[in-house]
Amino acid sequence: MAAHGALHLTPPPIIPLTGVPSMATHSTDKLPLWTWILPVLAIVALVAKPWLELNSMLLTIAVIFLGAAVFAAVHHAEVIAHRVGEPFGTLVLAVAVTVIEVALIVSVMLTGGPEKAALARDTVFAAVMIVCNGIVGLCLLVGGIRHLEQGFQIQGASAALAVLASLSVLTLVLPNYTSTVPGPYLSSSQLLFAGAISLVLYGTFVFVQTVRHRHYFLPVETNDEQAVAPRPNGKTTLLSAVLLMVSLIAVVGLAKTLSPSIENAVKAMGAPEALVGIVIAALVLLPEGTAALRSARADRLQTSLNLALGSALASIGLTIPTVAVVFVAIHQPLVLGLSPKDTVLLALTLLTGAITLGTGRTTVLQGVVHIVLFVVFLFLSIVQ
Repeated sequence: MAAHGALHLTPPPIIPLTGVPSMATHSTDKLPLWTWILPVLAIVALVAKPWLELNSMLLTIAVIFLGAAVFAAVHHAEVIAHRVGEPFGTLVLAVAVTVIEVALIVSVMLTGGPEKAALARDTVFAAVMIVCNGIVGLCLLVGGIRHLEQGFQIQGASAALAVLASLSVLTLVLPNYTSTVPGPYLSSSQLLFAGAISLVLYGTFVFVQTVRHRHYFLPVETNDEQAVAPRPNGKTTLLSAVLLMVSLIAVVGLAKTLSPSIENAVKAMGAPEALVGIVIAALVLLPEGTAALRSARADRLQTSLNLALGSALASIGLTIPTVAVVFVAIHQPLVLGLSPKDTVLLALTLLTGAITLGTGRTTVLQGVVHIVLFVVFLFLSIVQ
């Protein structure tokens, strides 16, 4: 077993805020077969769509391919991230995931017109609630059941939560209290300013997490076999870069194709339109949520929190600026301010998260509390 001091004698392990830790236990010189096949099938489905009538069976297949393309894109981004190292490795995956999220949001909003002005807000808010209550709660619950009590670095978790709280309030709550434009809107200058400060906060956090205070985000007890893996070779990295582009093209195209069907399905259920944002956020966060849960089961709660909180930070810190620029350019209104009910849920979530992450130790109790908050969020999103 390597001593803690050995971490300074070898290349530091890559433990990004967004990444799947299972890569460390597999060869990085060979890409799994599914990472080749699924993006190609997604492209085939996208190309074949104009010649096929969109019935229920084809819709189901297209949705499956869309989800598969998301998983493939994240996997290839992780391969590239593992090759280039930090701080660029974290940014590769964050940007890739944000491209997916922005593509889904923009495609639906542009198709729906001004009636979809609140979709970006709904998606970002859903991402925060899914991460802070759903993913974190499930990780704490599963980890607590399996290991009774788990530890993590208070400094890293608190720093992530502080940035997440600031981003959430400045972009989702403050717009309700500005007076230049009435209602939950921001003026063009305010919207661009909100995007700029989001980038500053997220960029500073990435610098601190990857360079300045990187040790705050390393596991309390590092398992060298799991944390350190051989870097993929140049050929594998180049192939992953090509397949990443193929996967992202498939995601963007299928998202635009399927967005009317998603909206019609939500309307058919009689559910509020905010449910579309929840579906988008859940789709984007599914790969990283799965990885976070797997880490919690392996008693690596620090990695779980890095994965979960990092995905929420990227969702706000990169999505809001991108969407802001797009909708200022096309002169379309963008609703950002939350309703009073959602503001209360956000405040309760951030308060509970600060208490949960303020001790450095967690049990099943904290997991149950966060899962209950997540169930409340889902219930009130449908039964308003």
